[in-house]
Amino acid sequence: MRMSFGLTFKRTAKVHWRANFSQQCSLRSTGLFVPPSPPLDPEKVKELQRFITLSKRLLVMTGAGISTESGIPDYRSEKVGLYARTDRRPIQHGDFVRSAPVRQRYWARNFVGWPQFSSHQPNPAHWALSNWERLGKLHWLVTQNVDALHTKAGSQRLTELHGCMHRVLCLDCGEQTPRGVLQERFQVLNPTWSAEAHGLAPDGDVFLTEEEVQSFQVPSCSRCGGPLKPDVVFFGDTVKPDKVDFVHKRVKEADSLLVVGSSLQVYSGYRFILTAREKKLPIVILNIGPTRSDDLASLKLDSRCGELLPLIDPR
Repeated sequence: MRMSFGLTFKRTAKVHWRANFSQQCSLRSTGLFVPPSPPLDPEKVKELQRFITLSKRLLVMTGAGISTESGIPDYRSEKVGLYARTDRRPIQHGDFVRSAPVRQRYWARNFVGWPQFSSHQPNPAHWALSNWERLGKLHWLVTQNVDALHTKAGSQRLTELHGCMHRVLCLDCGEQTPRGVLQERFQVLNPTWSAEAHGLAPDGDVFLTEEEVQSFQVPSCSRCGGPLKPDVVFFGDTVKPDKVDFVHKRVKEADSLLVVGSSLQVYSGYRFILTAREKKLPIVILNIGPTRSDDLASLKLDSRCGELLPLIDPR
């Protein structure tokens, strides 16, 4: 199934960029990228409530499934994930680092998609977890997402395992800049560039033709002239060891683990489930569809995160 959003990007007389949408369904529809799920099971809701009540040092790990209700697609959901909608695949770290044309294509797509991606807001699931932290229930939150929605919701006891799209790094000198600043530099370098996108990808970019990409100008680091990369872990890259060690310590401090919206197919997150199992922590999984760790969970719920989490009393 191909979703064509007819997104056009062009310069206006007042030197602002404008996105025009002619689409069959709203990008802001909270259900657009959420796979179907069964009705809430009252007994399982009670079991989850009991699990949360008994938890004193709860560690929560979130994945893309928590953000689909904010209008951000994921990769693996049945029928609505990127892999189900298109034959496109995410960019590989090695390709990005080695190839200037690959970086040009990536940044052109990301430039068009950024205004929409950066405007996404937390949904009730993000707000619920932020509230759990405020009330002292949540010991630590680990997210595999790069959308900054937990930060927007006010979470502070947070590790962004795979980084954040709202930051940009220089591959040579390590200089870090806000993504919004880079957007302004793109605009200055591409005053007459225009493109029409078809389809939306999970991590802030859209799909463009090769012809549209060829004329797009990419700025380099303003400090040393090196190539720029979003501060995220691309496929084929690895999470920094010190961050992995930090999360392992948080898991070992916890007395329970809740997975929210992740299939746990990527080892960078799955390894912490193995640590929890070794520590004999009770594990509960909230995710629509099967996960890599269903056999390790004492409770599995196939429900919308934003529908279920606000029903739980964290006190």
